[in-house]
Amino acid sequence: MSHDLSTKDIERAKFAFDIYDFEGKAKMDMLYLADVLRGLNLNPSLKTLDDLGMTKKKGEKSITLEEFYPIYSKVKKSKDSGSFEDFIECLKLYDKHENGTMMLGELEHILLSLGEKLEREEVDMIIKECCDAEDDDGFIPYEPFLKKLCAGPHPEMYEDW
Repeated sequence: MSHDLSTKDIERAKFAFDIYDFEGKAKMDMLYLADVLRGLNLNPSLKTLDDLGMTKKKGEKSITLEEFYPIYSKVKKSKDSGSFEDFIECLKLYDKHENGTMMLGELEHILLSLGEKLEREEVDMIIKECCDAEDDDGFIPYEPFLKKLCAGPHPEMYEDW
């Protein structure tokens, strides 16, 4: 094996991989690479996912569990992804009242303009799925938002991929 995963990491990877082996043929469609890695609490960038061979259409490419282990190992070691704590620190910059809240409009701006920019429809879906209702002043608590966003995949977001 060309990876250096612990026994526990191998068990986790197998469990996550098996969830996306929909046909029980010990293969996973590369369309679901982002989902399975995010299910393992990793947040690879879209560029990293593309470099690893993630496809945009179902049926283009599949991999076996043995082929997945080195991918998991590489992403696990990568510095090209942020953790929940990293994201919290970033959003604290927008916490004007230092009370765990930020303007919903600022969050929308961040998602539309910074880093891996999202389309308006994607932002609207993320806000609908992950944000608590804004208060009368337009603020939302950002920690629950990030917990929901980082918790795992939202398959409906990948329907067009």
